Amino acid sequence: MPELPEVETTRRGIAPHIEGREVSEVIVRQPRLRVPVPVDLGERLVGARIGTLSRRAKYLLMPLSSGDSVGADPAGDTLAGGTLLWHLGMSGSLRIVRVGELPRKHDHIDVVLDGGAILRYHDPRRFGFVDWLADSPERDPRLARLGPEPLSDAFDGERLFVLSRGRRVAVKPFLMDNAVVVGVGNIYASEALFMAGIDPRRAAGRISRERFDRLAAAAREVLAAAITQGGTTLRDFVGGTGEPGYFKQRLNVYGRHGQPCRRCGAELRLITLGQRASVYCSLCQT
Repeated sequence: MPELPEVETTRRGIAPHIEGREVSEVIVRQPRLRVPVPVDLGERLVGARIGTLSRRAKYLLMPLSSGDSVGADPAGDTLAGGTLLWHLGMSGSLRIVRVGELPRKHDHIDVVLDGGAILRYHDPRRFGFVDWLADSPERDPRLARLGPEPLSDAFDGERLFVLSRGRRVAVKPFLMDNAVVVGVGNIYASEALFMAGIDPRRAAGRISRERFDRLAAAAREVLAAAITQGGTTLRDFVGGTGEPGYFKQRLNVYGRHGQPCRRCGAELRLITLGQRASVYCSLCQT
Protein backbone atom coordinates (compact mmCIF):
# COMPACT_ATOMS: atom_id res chain seq x y z
CA MET A 1 0.00 0.00 0.00
CA PRO A 2 1.44 3.41 -0.92
CA GLU A 3 2.32 5.27 2.28
CA LEU A 4 3.28 8.90 2.85
CA PRO A 5 6.70 8.75 1.10
CA GLU A 6 5.17 7.12 -1.96
CA VAL A 7 2.38 9.71 -2.13
CA GLU A 8 4.88 12.56 -1.64
CA THR A 9 7.09 11.04 -4.35
CA THR A 10 4.08 10.99 -6.66
CA ARG A 11 3.28 14.63 -5.87
CA ARG A 12 6.83 15.75 -6.60
CA GLY A 13 6.93 13.72 -9.80
CA ILE A 14 3.71 14.94 -11.40
CA ALA A 15 3.48 18.52 -10.06
CA PRO A 16 5.84 20.14 -12.60
CA HIS A 17 3.85 18.62 -15.46
CA ILE A 18 0.34 19.59 -14.34
CA GLU A 19 0.49 22.82 -12.32
CA GLY A 20 -0.78 25.78 -14.34
CA ARG A 21 -2.08 23.50 -17.10
CA GLU A 22 -5.61 23.59 -18.47
CA VAL A 23 -7.69 20.41 -18.63
CA SER A 24 -8.79 19.70 -22.21
CA GLU A 25 -10.44 16.29 -21.76
CA VAL A 26 -11.30 13.72 -19.12
CA ILE A 27 -11.57 10.02 -20.01
CA VAL A 28 -13.08 7.65 -17.43
CA ARG A 29 -12.74 4.00 -18.45
CA GLN A 30 -13.72 2.50 -15.09
CA PRO A 31 -15.98 4.56 -12.79
CA ARG A 32 -16.38 1.85 -10.14
CA LEU A 33 -13.55 2.65 -7.76
CA ARG A 34 -13.75 2.58 -3.94
CA VAL A 35 -15.63 5.86 -4.20
CA PRO A 36 -17.53 5.98 -7.53
CA VAL A 37 -16.04 8.51 -9.94
CA PRO A 38 -18.30 11.61 -10.03
CA VAL A 39 -20.51 11.30 -13.10
CA ASP A 40 -19.95 14.97 -13.97
CA LEU A 41 -16.17 14.89 -13.50
CA GLY A 42 -15.48 15.84 -17.11
CA GLU A 43 -17.98 18.71 -17.01
CA ARG A 44 -16.32 20.11 -13.92
CA LEU A 45 -12.73 19.79 -15.13
CA VAL A 46 -12.65 20.58 -18.83
CA GLY A 47 -11.49 24.17 -19.26
CA ALA A 48 -10.33 24.49 -15.65
CA ARG A 49 -6.74 25.30 -14.75
CA ILE A 50 -4.81 23.27 -12.19
CA GLY A 51 -3.29 25.08 -9.23
CA THR A 52 -0.55 24.02 -6.82
CA LEU A 53 -0.69 20.32 -6.01
CA SER A 54 -0.44 19.52 -2.29
CA ARG A 55 -0.52 16.49 -0.02
CA ARG A 56 -2.32 15.88 3.27
CA ALA A 57 -1.47 12.54 4.87
CA LYS A 58 -1.91 10.03 2.01
CA TYR A 59 -4.26 12.27 0.05
CA LEU A 60 -3.30 14.41 -2.94
CA LEU A 61 -5.21 17.68 -3.31
CA MET A 62 -5.46 19.21 -6.76
CA PRO A 63 -7.14 22.65 -6.79
CA LEU A 64 -8.82 23.80 -9.99
CA SER A 65 -9.70 27.32 -10.98
CA SER A 66 -13.23 28.62 -11.36
CA GLY A 67 -14.39 30.41 -14.46
CA ASP A 68 -16.83 30.49 -17.30
CA SER A 69 -14.90 27.74 -19.04
CA VAL A 70 -15.99 25.27 -16.36
CA GLY A 71 -19.34 23.61 -17.07
CA ALA A 72 -22.67 24.90 -15.78
CA ASP A 73 -24.81 23.21 -13.15
CA PRO A 74 -28.50 22.29 -13.74
CA ALA A 75 -29.65 25.68 -12.42
CA GLY A 76 -27.58 27.41 -15.06
CA ASP A 77 -25.01 28.86 -12.67
CA THR A 78 -21.31 28.65 -13.40
CA LEU A 79 -19.64 26.06 -11.22
CA ALA A 80 -17.16 27.44 -8.70
CA GLY A 81 -13.65 26.11 -8.52
CA GLY A 82 -13.01 23.12 -6.31
CA THR A 83 -10.47 20.48 -5.44
CA LEU A 84 -9.86 16.99 -6.74
CA LEU A 85 -9.07 14.63 -3.88
CA TRP A 86 -6.99 11.63 -4.95
CA HIS A 87 -6.20 8.55 -2.89
CA LEU A 88 -4.02 5.77 -4.28
CA GLY A 89 -5.58 3.00 -2.19
CA MET A 90 -3.57 -0.23 -2.10
CA SER A 91 -2.25 -0.42 -5.65
CA GLY A 92 -2.94 2.92 -7.32
CA SER A 93 -0.48 5.18 -9.09
CA LEU A 94 -0.60 8.51 -10.92
CA ARG A 95 1.91 9.07 -13.69
CA ILE A 96 2.52 11.37 -16.61
CA VAL A 97 2.27 9.95 -20.13
CA ARG A 98 2.20 11.60 -23.54
CA VAL A 99 -0.87 11.90 -25.73
CA GLY A 100 -0.98 8.86 -27.99
CA GLU A 101 0.40 6.39 -25.44
CA LEU A 102 -2.12 3.56 -25.40
CA PRO A 103 -3.72 2.74 -22.03
CA ARG A 104 -2.85 -0.49 -20.29
CA LYS A 105 -5.19 -2.76 -18.41
CA HIS A 106 -6.29 -1.03 -15.17
CA ASP A 107 -5.60 2.48 -16.53
CA HIS A 108 -8.92 3.83 -15.32
CA ILE A 109 -8.80 7.63 -15.68
CA ASP A 110 -7.01 10.07 -18.00
CA VAL A 111 -6.88 13.80 -17.34
CA VAL A 112 -5.69 15.24 -20.65
CA LEU A 113 -3.86 18.57 -20.39
CA ASP A 114 -2.98 21.27 -22.86
CA GLY A 115 0.56 20.84 -24.04
CA GLY A 116 0.25 17.13 -24.82
CA ALA A 117 0.54 15.49 -21.39
CA ILE A 118 -1.89 13.10 -19.72
CA LEU A 119 -2.24 12.48 -16.00
CA ARG A 120 -3.14 8.77 -15.94
CA TYR A 121 -4.54 6.88 -12.95
CA HIS A 122 -3.74 3.16 -12.76
CA ASP A 123 -5.20 0.89 -10.07
CA PRO A 124 -5.42 -2.93 -10.42
CA ARG A 125 -7.33 -3.42 -7.15
CA ARG A 126 -9.53 -0.32 -7.50
CA PHE A 127 -9.26 0.57 -3.80
CA GLY A 128 -8.20 4.12 -4.58
CA PHE A 129 -10.46 6.95 -5.67
CA VAL A 130 -10.83 10.47 -6.99
CA ASP A 131 -13.51 12.73 -5.55
CA TRP A 132 -14.63 16.31 -6.12
CA LEU A 133 -14.66 18.75 -3.21
CA ALA A 134 -16.65 21.90 -3.89
CA ASP A 135 -16.09 23.17 -0.33
CA SER A 136 -12.85 23.85 1.51
CA PRO A 137 -10.84 20.59 1.83
CA GLU A 138 -10.33 21.25 5.55
CA ARG A 139 -14.06 20.71 6.07
CA ASP A 140 -14.11 17.30 4.43
CA PRO A 141 -14.59 14.65 7.16
CA ARG A 142 -11.78 12.54 5.68
CA LEU A 143 -9.32 15.37 6.37
CA ALA A 144 -10.82 17.32 9.27
CA ARG A 145 -9.73 14.99 12.11
CA LEU A 146 -6.24 14.17 10.90
CA GLY A 147 -3.26 14.69 13.16
CA PRO A 148 -0.16 16.71 12.23
CA GLU A 149 2.23 15.87 9.42
CA PRO A 150 5.21 13.86 10.72
CA LEU A 151 7.76 16.15 9.06
CA SER A 152 6.20 19.30 10.54
CA ASP A 153 7.13 21.10 13.77
CA ALA A 154 3.75 20.05 15.24
CA PHE A 155 4.97 16.47 15.57
CA ASP A 156 7.46 15.66 18.31
CA GLY A 157 8.13 13.42 21.28
CA GLU A 158 6.11 15.62 23.61
CA ARG A 159 2.97 15.10 21.52
CA LEU A 160 3.47 11.33 21.56
CA PHE A 161 4.11 11.35 25.30
CA VAL A 162 1.07 13.46 26.18
CA LEU A 163 -1.36 11.55 23.95
CA SER A 164 -0.10 8.17 25.16
CA ARG A 165 -0.65 8.69 28.88
CA GLY A 166 -3.01 6.04 30.22
CA ARG A 167 -3.11 4.19 26.88
CA ARG A 168 -2.69 0.43 26.94
CA VAL A 169 -2.54 0.07 23.17
CA ALA A 170 0.78 -1.18 21.79
CA VAL A 171 3.09 1.58 20.63
CA LYS A 172 3.14 0.51 16.99
CA PRO A 173 -0.63 0.86 16.32
CA PHE A 174 -0.53 4.02 18.47
CA LEU A 175 2.09 5.50 16.12
CA MET A 176 0.00 4.45 13.11
CA ASP A 177 -3.12 6.23 14.42
CA ASN A 178 -3.85 9.11 12.01
CA ALA A 179 -5.32 11.14 14.87
CA VAL A 180 -1.90 11.03 16.56
CA VAL A 181 0.21 11.68 13.46
CA VAL A 182 -0.59 11.09 9.81
CA GLY A 183 1.18 8.94 7.29
CA VAL A 184 3.29 6.65 9.50
CA GLY A 185 2.09 3.38 8.02
CA ASN A 186 3.16 -0.18 8.62
CA ILE A 187 6.50 -0.07 6.80
CA TYR A 188 7.78 3.13 8.33
CA ALA A 189 6.40 2.52 11.83
CA SER A 190 8.32 -0.78 11.88
CA GLU A 191 11.50 0.92 10.72
CA ALA A 192 11.19 3.87 13.13
CA LEU A 193 10.63 1.60 16.12
CA PHE A 194 13.73 -0.38 15.19
CA MET A 195 15.80 2.80 14.86
CA ALA A 196 14.54 3.99 18.25
CA GLY A 197 15.13 0.59 19.89
CA ILE A 198 11.50 0.20 21.06
CA ASP A 199 9.62 -3.10 21.15
CA PRO A 200 6.48 -2.61 19.00
CA ARG A 201 4.43 -4.57 21.56
CA ARG A 202 5.20 -2.23 24.46
CA ALA A 203 2.19 -0.30 25.79
CA ALA A 204 2.30 3.29 24.58
CA GLY A 205 1.41 4.56 28.04
CA ARG A 206 4.51 2.95 29.54
CA ILE A 207 7.05 4.63 27.29
CA SER A 208 9.08 7.53 28.65
CA ARG A 209 9.30 11.01 27.20
CA GLU A 210 12.97 10.44 26.33
CA ARG A 211 12.16 7.33 24.31
CA PHE A 212 9.30 9.10 22.54
CA ASP A 213 11.75 11.86 21.60
CA ARG A 214 13.90 9.20 19.95
CA LEU A 215 10.89 7.66 18.24
CA ALA A 216 9.67 10.95 16.80
CA ALA A 217 13.16 11.72 15.51
CA ALA A 218 13.44 8.22 14.02
CA ALA A 219 10.05 8.53 12.29
CA ARG A 220 11.08 11.83 10.72
CA GLU A 221 14.44 10.41 9.66
CA VAL A 222 13.07 7.26 8.04
CA LEU A 223 10.29 9.12 6.22
CA ALA A 224 12.66 11.78 4.91
CA ALA A 225 15.09 9.10 3.72
CA ALA A 226 12.31 7.17 2.01
CA ILE A 227 11.15 10.29 0.17
CA THR A 228 14.72 10.90 -1.00
CA GLN A 229 14.84 7.33 -2.32
CA GLY A 230 11.51 7.69 -4.13
CA GLY A 231 9.50 5.59 -1.69
CA THR A 232 9.37 1.82 -1.29
CA THR A 233 8.30 -0.47 -4.13
CA LEU A 234 7.18 -3.83 -2.79
CA ARG A 235 4.81 -4.79 -5.61
CA ASP A 236 2.83 -2.18 -7.54
CA PHE A 237 4.07 1.30 -6.68
CA VAL A 238 5.68 3.56 -9.26
CA GLY A 239 6.21 7.31 -9.01
CA GLY A 240 4.91 10.03 -11.26
CA THR A 241 7.48 9.29 -13.96
CA GLY A 242 6.93 5.53 -13.82
CA GLU A 243 10.02 4.77 -11.73
CA PRO A 244 9.88 2.36 -8.75
CA GLY A 245 10.91 3.43 -5.26
CA TYR A 246 14.31 2.29 -4.03
CA PHE A 247 13.97 2.51 -0.24
CA LYS A 248 13.29 -1.26 -0.09
CA GLN A 249 17.04 -1.82 -0.21
CA ARG A 250 17.41 0.13 3.06
CA LEU A 251 14.73 -1.64 5.09
CA ASN A 252 16.10 -2.98 8.37
CA VAL A 253 13.15 -5.07 9.58
CA TYR A 254 10.03 -4.78 7.42
CA GLY A 255 9.64 -7.90 5.27
CA ARG A 256 12.84 -9.44 6.69
CA HIS A 257 11.45 -11.89 9.29
CA GLY A 258 13.65 -14.93 9.75
CA GLN A 259 16.70 -13.03 8.52
CA PRO A 260 19.51 -11.75 10.75
CA CYS A 261 19.25 -8.31 12.32
CA ARG A 262 21.58 -5.92 10.54
CA ARG A 263 22.66 -4.52 13.92
CA CYS A 264 23.18 -7.56 16.20
CA GLY A 265 22.72 -10.63 13.99
CA ALA A 266 19.79 -12.11 15.93
CA GLU A 267 16.95 -13.63 13.92
CA LEU A 268 14.16 -11.12 13.29
CA ARG A 269 10.75 -12.15 14.62
CA LEU A 270 7.32 -11.84 13.00
CA ILE A 271 4.23 -11.03 15.07
CA THR A 272 0.78 -9.55 14.45
CA LEU A 273 -0.24 -6.23 15.99
CA GLY A 274 -3.52 -4.54 15.21
CA GLN A 275 -4.10 -7.10 12.43
CA ARG A 276 -0.88 -6.04 10.72
CA ALA A 277 2.33 -8.01 10.36
CA SER A 278 5.17 -6.60 12.42
CA VAL A 279 8.84 -7.59 12.33
CA TYR A 280 11.26 -6.67 15.10
CA CYS A 281 14.50 -7.64 16.81
CA SER A 282 13.99 -9.00 20.30
CA LEU A 283 17.53 -7.98 21.33
CA CYS A 284 17.74 -4.47 19.87
CA GLN A 285 14.15 -3.47 20.66
CA THR A 286 13.06 -3.53 24.30
